[in-house]
Amino acid sequence: MLNHVMLGQGQDIIFLHGWGGSIDSFRGAGEYFSTKYRCTLVDFYGFGDSPLPGVLTLEDYANGIEEIIENYSMKEVILVGHSFGGRVAMLLASRNNNIKSIVLVDSAGLKPRFSLKKFCKKFSYRLKKSLKMDVSKCGSADYRKLSGDMRETFKNIVNFHLDYCLKDIRCSTLIIWGKRDKDTPPYMARRLRRRIYNSGLVFLKGGHYSYLDCYGQFLAILSSYFGDICR
Repeated sequence: MLNHVMLGQGQDIIFLHGWGGSIDSFRGAGEYFSTKYRCTLVDFYGFGDSPLPGVLTLEDYANGIEEIIENYSMKEVILVGHSFGGRVAMLLASRNNNIKSIVLVDSAGLKPRFSLKKFCKKFSYRLKKSLKMDVSKCGSADYRKLSGDMRETFKNIVNFHLDYCLKDIRCSTLIIWGKRDKDTPPYMARRLRRRIYNSGLVFLKGGHYSYLDCYGQFLAILSSYFGDICR
């Protein structure tokens, strides 16, 4: 089972960190809300104290969260996911009836718009690889840091887009986004708002880590939202 920490009692809220994060990514929020709710903080496979058991897919990460939900017989769970954690939250919400609500914070997972710059980078990579040239400096910074099973897992994750399942998300959905987010640009937030039936969108002034850039505002928004849906 994924390494996890549980704080408080009451309505279940599971916090899902972004790629490269850990339990500590949402520890402050978990402690803050643990006075009213049971907050579960997790280490995804390959991060924190959860080992990577091999090359994984997004489905494997979602299954890891479902194992926690089933182990504690959680009902009407609220998922709060940042970036990669948002990917997992969307997949779970599209298929699991125990999900009461999801909060997507600068979430990854949507197919990006066509970019000539990215197209040229991919073309250059494929050309260099076919000519057996050095490609060690190709790819994103996150990709270059990885090796072995973790690198293959990363490739599986970023090449799997969730646009197809947005229509199946019927639970209440709050979308929180940084206006200056360059990793998952604001047009992705607007796409989520259009395609997820029961959703609302709030923009913050921050970047991809808007929940940290505007921490007080983030907590206030969640407090109001949790109060409404947990009545």
